[in-house]
Parts: sequence; structure tokens; C-alpha cells
Amino acid sequence: MTYLVKDSTRFTSDFIDGFALANTDLIRRVPGGVARRGAVSSARVAVIIGGGSGHYPAFAGLVGEGLADAAALGNVFASPSSQQVISVARSVAGPLGVLLSYGNYAGDVLNFDIAQQRLRELGIPCQTVVVTDDVSSASKSERNRRRGVAGDLVVFRAASWAAAQGHDLDGVHSIAWKANEHTRTFGVAFSGATLPGADAPLFSVPEGRMAVGLGIHGEPGIEEQALPSAAELAELLLSRLIEEEPDDLPHGEHRVGLILNGLGSVKGEELFVLYAALAPMLVEHGLTAVDPEVGEFVTSFEMAGVSLTLVWLDDDLEAAWTSPANAPGFRKSMSQSPTLVASSDPDVDLDKTVDVTDPLPASTEASRWVAPIVVAAIEAIRGTVDDNVDELGRLDAIAGDGDHGIGMQRGAAAAAAAAATTQLAGAGAGYVLVRAGDAWADAAGGTSGALWGAALRAAGVHLGDSSAPTAQVVAEAVELSLKKIIELGGAQAGDKTMVDAIGPFARVLTGGVSSGRGLAVSWADAAVAARLSAAATSDLLPQLGRARPHMEKSLGTPDPGATSFALAVLAISAVISAIEGAQQ
Repeated sequence: MTYLVKDSTRFTSDFIDGFALANTDLIRRVPGGVARRGAVSSARVAVIIGGGSGHYPAFAGLVGEGLADAAALGNVFASPSSQQVISVARSVAGPLGVLLSYGNYAGDVLNFDIAQQRLRELGIPCQTVVVTDDVSSASKSERNRRRGVAGDLVVFRAASWAAAQGHDLDGVHSIAWKANEHTRTFGVAFSGATLPGADAPLFSVPEGRMAVGLGIHGEPGIEEQALPSAAELAELLLSRLIEEEPDDLPHGEHRVGLILNGLGSVKGEELFVLYAALAPMLVEHGLTAVDPEVGEFVTSFEMAGVSLTLVWLDDDLEAAWTSPANAPGFRKSMSQSPTLVASSDPDVDLDKTVDVTDPLPASTEASRWVAPIVVAAIEAIRGTVDDNVDELGRLDAIAGDGDHGIGMQRGAAAAAAAAATTQLAGAGAGYVLVRAGDAWADAAGGTSGALWGAALRAAGVHLGDSSAPTAQVVAEAVELSLKKIIELGGAQAGDKTMVDAIGPFARVLTGGVSSGRGLAVSWADAAVAARLSAAATSDLLPQLGRARPHMEKSLGTPDPGATSFALAVLAISAVISAIEGAQQ
């Protein structure tokens, strides 16, 4: 469990406050995360990394000389929002552009992809390398679906070294991509991790047993085995990675970079016991370990577990792997002492981001009259999420990381506050919804945060601010929101996602409005359809996201995203019915 918590809802912000204060010689606070102390040279590419908090030294601790130039830092086990990524990238970007790199999780991919598109629109050259090193999370034929774990460090090092050597953006991308293609990780766990403020771990392992193929967000292993000896575990880890040796290697012996990573509760002495068993096995398999790293590099709070990472080296990758580094969470001997700069810049509030929104648009009185109804609808979502946050987290923990309820709570609260503020400033209904969506995405992070944010924004743009929206316009806005969710998330009906609830909702709503049944009745019927469809996801197996590797575990349990959507539209139904009743 987490012992030292002031306020679980502000855990990430408090963590970054302390981290920044303790490392003023190496890093500085920037909107959305942290960056290297001092300006990045305009003569090279900037490397931006990022991910959820809860994995220190990843990702904040891997910013510094010889490593990343900046990191976007999401909430616990949740991706940073696209707004955070944009803000962090703009704080260090030069004319040669930026490389984005992060672990392959649906929320990270979604938010970083949105950020990449927006950065390019802002005139900042941008490319991406997604880390996919975890061999347990997908087959060889689906390597692009594997998640990123401790291999993040290898790829970040390679990208940062290439940038320091003066490679252009294509060159930095090429070397970082090669590092990912040559990196493999396999891990085990002996106990689960507990989120700050929670009273139970995300998963548990029976006494005397070991979960094999775990994830760093608390995803359970794909199987259990009896607890092995150090030698037996070394053989298990190494043999699994050797099976995955890259296809483009020459015959003969090979040089490898190695990371023996503790996930939180396995102590250094135990890791060295394991490495003592592992070292002779490397020789037996014709592998020479170059600068092996033994310690904690990507953690998961107090999870008891270890992972082994190998990167098969060529000249460039070995130069990158052995190059000097001086970051708060990773240091390798330097040829000379780094230049230390005293802290002199003012504090930057994590919650403030670079403003990429438009000024308040013109609106009509009719649209402004509807704006309070939008505020009431968002507030209703916030209320129902608060009432169901624990249950949503429980559903998500069955085959995921258990943070859906918390993420929805953060997003809905931020959206409600932004909607109220924007309406009081005199905005029309559409722009109130747009600002609510942007605030939701920024505060929640993760997949659901990005999708809810994009959906609300799409709906708001369609509603507009020139008139009071008709029932038909509202139905069209819902259809556009569904289209945006499918476009960004890639899910289809039957994949066990929120699409399985919003699809039926949109169809029933559109059908009801088209037949003249009115918005309140049509919305109520559609909400029932969403609730029934969400419940029916119990019979489905997830095809996307973190739950996919553990799909059998979720059978018999409804999808948390579909469930939260159904709860939200049911809460809105009460608002619409009350307003329509008051007008009669």
C-alpha cells in the first residue's frame, strides 16, 4: 500500500512538487510535466517521453543529460492528456522538431497521436516511436500490439543519444525504432500493487505462487506457477527472451544490453542474487552482457516482481547504451561533470497548460439560454460518476488496472467546472460543451479521457452557438460523437468497449427523434438501450486495450467504459425530462 499520501486525488501533483524541489539542478517544472534544466540546443531534435505516474524513475526520473529532454506526466497509471504532451513539447521544441516516445497503451497512443497531429499543425516537425518490448502481452505475429515496459529505458536512451549526435528527425526516429525492434522484456510478480488511497491491491497472488507475464499497471499475469528458486527464475526469464531473438542478427555470439528490473518490493540484494544465477546462463547462450543494469527502472508502487530486458546491440545501439547520462533516476559515469544551474525560474503550476484553445466565440441569446442546460447535464454526469466511482474501478480491475472510476471522476469534475465557468463568461451552448470536453480530456488522461473529451468537443462543435439546438441537431451531435470515438479509438461493436453502449444509444435516439417522439422520450428510451447494451457486454471478450491479454478474466463482467457511458446518459435523461416537464 501507499503510506505517505496527503490527498489521493492530488497524489501526482504532490509527487511532482517534491520531485522538482529535490532536483532543481537537473530539471524544471513546465506545464504538463518536467523538462531538462536549461534550453535545448536549437541544433538538435528534442526527445519527449511520457506516461502515467506510479512507475518512478519512469518517466520523470528519465529526464536529463543523456536522456530525454522532457516528460509529460499523467495521473497514476493513466496516460498524460494530449494537452499535456503539447505543452511539454512546446517548452523544448526547436526548429528540428521533436520525437515522441512512450509505452504502447491505448490511452497513451490516443493522446500522443492527437498531440503529434496538433504539433505538426503548429509547425513543429514531429515523429513517434512506440515501445513494444513486453513479449507476454501479444504474439510475435502481433508485435505491434505488445505493451511497453522496462524496454522504455532502452529506446529513450537510443533516441536521446541519436539526438545528441546531431541526427535529424528521421535519423533519431530510425535509431530509436531499431532499439525497439531489438528489445525484449519478460516479467513475473509475487504480489500486486495498490493505488494511492485504495485499501486493496489490484490483484493478488496465492502464497507460494508466482504470476507470469505481468504488466506494470497491475495487470495480472497470464498464468501462475509455483514460486521458483533464483536459478529457476533466471532460466525462465532468459529462455523466454532467447525465443524472441531478433531475426536480423548475424550468426554467432552477441553482445546485449541488460536490465534486471525490480518492480517495487523486490530489494536490491535479491536482484543481485538473481543476477548471480543469470550471469553464467548468458555465457552458456553465447551472450555477452554490456554494462548490465540491476535495480529499479520501471516500477509499479509496491508490486513485488522482477523483469528481465535484453537489447541485442549493434555499433549504434551499443554506443547509445553505454553513453553517459545524468538524470534524477538514472546516472551513468560522465566524461566530465555536468553544468549545474541554480533554480531561478518561478514555480509552474502543474494544472496550468499552454493555452491552445480559441477565444470565446460569438453566440446568440437563444444559444446562451441553452448553455445552463448543458452545464446541468455535465454536472449530472459528475454526480453519477461520484456515486459509482468504486464500482467502476472494481469492474476495471478485473482485467485492467482499476483506474477507470478515478479517471472518470477526474474528467467529469474538470468538465463540470469548465462548463460552469464558460457559461458564466457568456458562452453559447456549443462552446460550453467544447470547453467541457477539452477539460475532461486534460484532467482524466488515458483512453477514456481522450475519447470522452473528443466526443464532447465533436458534439459541441455541431451544436454551435448560433441558435438553440433542436432535437434533431442533438441526435446528429450524438452520431458525430460516436463517429469520433470510433475514428480515434479504433473500436467496433462487439469489441467490449464504450462503443457497445453508445452505438445502440445513438440509433435509438435518432430513431425516436426522427419519428417525432421528442427529445426527452427519445433520450430516455436510448438511455435504456445503452444500459441493456452495457450489461450485455458481460458476454463479450475484449479485443482492445489493457484487458485484451486477460480477456477470459473479464467474461461475465460488463465493460467499465460501456457501463460508465450508460450511467452518464441515464443521468442526463433526468435533466432533460425535468426541463421539458417544467416547460409544459
